[in-house]
Parts: sequence; C-alpha cells; structure tokens
Amino acid sequence: MITTIFSKSKPINFLIVFCILLLSFFMLGFKFTENLSVNYGLGEKITMFLGAYFSVLILHFIVVKNGLSQQNNIELLVVALFFLAVPQSFISLKLIVSNVFILLALRRMISIRSKKEIIKKLFDSGFLIGLASVFYFWSILFFPLIIISLLFFSESKAKYYFIPVLGLATLIIILSAISVILYDDIFSIFPQRIDFSFNYTAYNSFQLIGAITILLSFGLWSSVFYLADIKKKMRSYRPSYKIMFVACMLASAIIIITPNKNGSELLFLFAPLSVIIMNYIETITDNWFKNTFLLLLIIAPIVLLVL
Repeated sequence: MITTIFSKSKPINFLIVFCILLLSFFMLGFKFTENLSVNYGLGEKITMFLGAYFSVLILHFIVVKNGLSQQNNIELLVVALFFLAVPQSFISLKLIVSNVFILLALRRMISIRSKKEIIKKLFDSGFLIGLASVFYFWSILFFPLIIISLLFFSESKAKYYFIPVLGLATLIIILSAISVILYDDIFSIFPQRIDFSFNYTAYNSFQLIGAITILLSFGLWSSVFYLADIKKKMRSYRPSYKIMFVACMLASAIIIITPNKNGSELLFLFAPLSVIIMNYIETITDNWFKNTFLLLLIIAPIVLLVL
C-alpha cells in the first residue's frame, strides 16, 4: 500500500513530504533545543524550512529528468524520513543553503548526459560548488565529482577539465572584489581558519546513534544491490547512477572530517542515499517484502523521536 501511494507523481505525495518535514522542523525546537547554538528569528526559520523543502524538490527534479527511477516518488518519502530521523538537519541555515547549491550543481553534472551545452554545465557546476563552500567550507569536497563525472561520461576533451576550475576562479574573483568593497582587503571575506575534527563524542546520544545506524544499515544494504544493478541499466544512464554513488561517498567524507558534529552535517548524505535506497526498493519483486522494508524505514524515525 505504501509503494502504491508513491507509485506515481501526485500532489498528495508532496503534501505528505511537506508535513513530514514540518514535523521534523518542530521536533527540533521541541525536543532538541540543546542542539541550537543560534536563536534564529521567524524569517530565518521560515527560510530554513523552505530551503530544506526546496532541496527535496530539486532531488525529485534530478530523479525524474534523468531517469533515475521507474517513474515513482519513493525518493521523496525516503528523504523526508531522513529529515524526521535527524531533526538536527535544521540546525544550520548556512548548511541548508550550501546543500541546495550542491544539489543544483549535481543536477548540472548529471545533465552532461545529454551532450548539450557541456561547457556551460561544467562552469555552472564549479561556480555552484564554490558558492556552496562559501556557506559551508567542507562542501568543497564535492568539487572533484565534476571531474569524475566527465570520466564517467567518457568526455576526453582536455579543455572540459579546466572549465570547472574557471567557474570556481570566477567566484573567487567576485568574492575578492566584494571583500575589497566591504573590508578594504582582498582576503577578509574568505575563511581565515580551516578546521577539521575526528572527535565523535557529539554523536553519543541514543537519537543520533539510532539515526546514524538507520542511515548506515539501510544505506549499506541497498548499496550492495544498487552497485550490482547498475550494469543492468541502459549504457547512457549508468554514469548518472555512478555519480549519485560517488556523491554519497563524498558526503560521508564531509561527515567524517567536519569540525562541528551536531547531526546537521548528515544533510549532505540524504539526497544521494535516498536515490540508492529508492533504486533498491524498485528491484524488490515481492510486494510484501517491499512494503515491509518501507514500513521499517517509516517506523524507525518515529521510534527515535518517541523514546
């Protein structure tokens, strides 16, 4: 029944996702107030929520326009449940904005498949990832994904590999000019110190341990079948699936090294991991097992919030 509801694109699906995100947003302020380091105003809170919902819509656009699903909306439900499992995703406005830019860049990278306006797409990707790093520095780790995407799509023109760097350099020049205007100095607008940490004591809570366990267990199990199933896809679509998997690995790298581990950094993992899990669900032929798998994915976040 669950898969039937999200089997086709319907307005009710987006309404369900909206409600789940809204519940997650309110749960942060109700149950996890100790995680809030910044007291955002109403306008900023609305921006955070709309930014998170917009990121879900971008993900849906990527999936639909690039044939990453069998015309269902299961990825919408999965990513919404991730938000419910980790309400801390709403802690940082800057990180939410950064994630939106990463998804926009990911959309441009995957669209290279059409072989149209490749230079423009590469430039946009470099510029967008650079812009994402302005809001959250470690999102710059997604930059190598542009080069990897070119390799996946077998683009051998040397000039293509310099275009993303040109996009990033353009942003740096613009930011330097803004810095001169605002601070009378070229470098003041850029991060003066780059931190990283391998201290995971912040994850020492039942809710976060449970949420990470959900992401790892469902993600690793689905990834095994996801990777095995890629070779069954049409040759022209295979690079897109590989890009999503590498994006998942890079998001994991950000989680590992980020200095402020409060759960919000898990947000980068939501979009690519939801695509991986969605594709695994599509390979399940037994409807009973498919619905049971989804039901477990629904129950687990609810249990974490109740306990």
